[in-house]
Amino acid sequence: MNAEQARLKDPLWKKWGPYVSDRQWGTVREDYSADGDAWNNITHDMARSKAYRWGEEGIGGISDNEQLLCFSVALWNKKDPVLKERYFGLSNPEGNHGEDVKELYYYLDNTPTHSYQKMLYKYPQNEYPYAWLVDENKRRGRNDPEFELLDTGLFDQDAYFDVFIEYAKNTPDDILIKITVHNRGSQDAMLNVLPTIWFRNTWDWGYSDYVPELTADSHGVIEIYHKDLKQYWLNAEGSPEMLFCNNETNTRRLYNYDDGKAFYKDGINDHIVKGADTINPKKTGTKACVNYEVNVLAEQSITLRLRLSKDATLGFGDFDALFDARKAEADEFYKDIQLENKDDDRRMVQRQAFAGMLWSKQFYYYNVREWVNGDPGQPKPPMERAEHRNSKWMHLNTQDIISMPDKWEYPWFASWDLAFHCLPLSTLDMNFAKHQLTLLIRDWYMHPNGQLPAYEWDFGDANPPVHAMVTWRIYLKDKAANNGKGDTPFLERIFHKLMLNFTWWVNRKDAMGNNIFEGGFLGLDNIGVFDRNAQLSPGETLEQADGSSWMATYSLNLLRIAAELAITNPVYRDIASKFFEHFIYIAGAIANLGQNNEGLWDDTDGFFYDQLRLNDNSIQKMRLRSIVGLIPLFAAEILDETDITENPIFRDRLNWFAENRPDLASLVSRWAETKSPGKHLISLLRGYRMKSLLRYLLDENEFLSPYGIRSLSKHYLDNPYYIKVDGTGFTVKYTPAESDSSLFGGNSNWRGPIWMPINFLLIESLHTFYQYYGDDYKIECPTNSGNFMTLQQVANELYRRINNLFLVDKDGRRAVFGHYTKMQTDPNFKDYILFYEYFDGDNGRGAGAPHQTGWTGLIAECLYK
Repeated sequence: MNAEQARLKDPLWKKWGPYVSDRQWGTVREDYSADGDAWNNITHDMARSKAYRWGEEGIGGISDNEQLLCFSVALWNKKDPVLKERYFGLSNPEGNHGEDVKELYYYLDNTPTHSYQKMLYKYPQNEYPYAWLVDENKRRGRNDPEFELLDTGLFDQDAYFDVFIEYAKNTPDDILIKITVHNRGSQDAMLNVLPTIWFRNTWDWGYSDYVPELTADSHGVIEIYHKDLKQYWLNAEGSPEMLFCNNETNTRRLYNYDDGKAFYKDGINDHIVKGADTINPKKTGTKACVNYEVNVLAEQSITLRLRLSKDATLGFGDFDALFDARKAEADEFYKDIQLENKDDDRRMVQRQAFAGMLWSKQFYYYNVREWVNGDPGQPKPPMERAEHRNSKWMHLNTQDIISMPDKWEYPWFASWDLAFHCLPLSTLDMNFAKHQLTLLIRDWYMHPNGQLPAYEWDFGDANPPVHAMVTWRIYLKDKAANNGKGDTPFLERIFHKLMLNFTWWVNRKDAMGNNIFEGGFLGLDNIGVFDRNAQLSPGETLEQADGSSWMATYSLNLLRIAAELAITNPVYRDIASKFFEHFIYIAGAIANLGQNNEGLWDDTDGFFYDQLRLNDNSIQKMRLRSIVGLIPLFAAEILDETDITENPIFRDRLNWFAENRPDLASLVSRWAETKSPGKHLISLLRGYRMKSLLRYLLDENEFLSPYGIRSLSKHYLDNPYYIKVDGTGFTVKYTPAESDSSLFGGNSNWRGPIWMPINFLLIESLHTFYQYYGDDYKIECPTNSGNFMTLQQVANELYRRINNLFLVDKDGRRAVFGHYTKMQTDPNFKDYILFYEYFDGDNGRGAGAPHQTGWTGLIAECLYK
């Protein structure tokens, strides 16, 4: 056991971590408007003056696990109109492809206990172009590329600072902070570096009038006291100037109202930038900073050192030795994880992917009842809130550390994203991954009706039900690491709640009661012919190939878990049989066994399609080849011989279907037969249908890209799909990257790009099929190439292609960086990786949210191959 693994056994080591959001403004939690326009209720411009209710934001920030006390780094290049206290980006209405952070920052290293952390922020030396970024992106249309910070030319002559922020813990309550500023330019440059510490405002809402306090203790030392945290000190080397204000809303600036208070949240900003008398001369308050005004010589660097500790006597004599020790221990921790990974570039990319996963933890606080009803110390919210967003989730009350998809663009959890996050997180910290999966099934998250909360913008929406799948995979990984002893209480606890959730799906998302499911957009924003969350004409229902396939997969996942639990508890034998029966009826419905041949499989094309059931009960098929028709590949599970022979209830039910419903039994894999010794396959697909889907999947003119599997067939680039529904015509064209459609807000795109989670699940499915079929079963890959591979070889080929999004090619370039020469060749850019939300289906360029180390962090699980 290495040092970091030993620390993981003590939860106190996680008391402090990177739990500060990258963006709090523009979130639903902070929106108290009547119309629910979160993006305009608090803007970036307002953020420096507004005290938040539910959380805090900052650059490279850390906090305690209740976010009572926060620390982050602010900067000023002497030219900007405001301090750089938070990342800037476009709101959803401002961007030509939706919301988008317009900064360059990178998460470079982190350990599960956050004993060592490192990130990089690139700050221009010339004035930051706030207005230009907004105006130019507003001017551009959906068919134009986004206008990025690199496009402004601010970095062309290297007139910028590289600001590295590092943390190292001596003990759980003794945190060393190192800020290293590199001047990459050819001229000396002045900079204010303002390490900032503040209390989250917990006193203005009417529940407690207790106000904690920061005071100047001596030169370069800030004394910190909070009744819950007790005493801390922030010691800054070099005795810099100390500035104090309060984390209070500047009502004069924002609302033209004088509340009689002073030294507001923006006081330090106004004092530094404008020379205003807005800081407390008594050097006390609830927000403070130390002000280092430095001249960084051309092509040189300076290092600043601070220490946040409960011990006021600790100085800087052991600082460098402690930093070196924690860095060495981080190296040792990752060395053990990466033993199978022999390539330096792979290890570097993988380690940054892991770092991004760990940096993306966030303190998430949201009490929906208090948010809807308002706080006693504040004006009552508008009446519209009682019927507005999330008002049906009054039980939801969160105050936890949660893994976020992207702490700027998506600084709130999403249920299916979070499940995917747990796979790479389990490699680093199994207990944290289990905790994340367990969170969403707790009574104060899960709706009393059994629904899991989807995401902050609408908890009542439906995300694909992937929790059972991920729970099972994590259980198996943990079992293998513990010499075959599985964590049965963890598995059983989640299983019971997921049975409730499964029932919710059956009761709420099968409108016709025919085992064909709806679900709406199901996280795939622009994949359909029209907005799949749209209200249809009376009597019409959109029956979804993905919704139905997810439910078939869900049935098999719960069957597999029940079979495992039945080994030690016979009560679960009945339940295993129940989920098999549900699976086989869904299979029958999907596969054209309805009275009017109304299933989702199309024999002519050899593909699965969504279909619109009209009010006269006739069917209109949406013959659009997208990943919704590939998701049936996910519904595959391997059962061991003992899972059947030692469960007589389950075995007898299998036999009954084989004898009495051969029409159903013939649709799915022949579970009575074995290919590999003692292995039985239960799947939606038998040989013919699997081969048909794989022919499309592996066709480079359809789904197969040099960088993975596209979300829509490339066939529609030159042959756009057209259909008329209820008298309205709809056209779908393959678009490899950013969306050209305003469906579902238009800020995501499933009409061509490569998405990591879908690729990962397709590869996992190929592994499952290979376990059963073995080396004798081969398929042409790519289609029409004449080259035949086993399913394992096909999976490895897909690994290779998605890995090539990030790894350097023979020319030393990374596909993810696209056309940006500076990113491709500059030594201060080329090895800092951004893990985008999705990727261009033709050239692999990253698009969407650039720090989506949530589900794109799955690449860490793929880089061993």
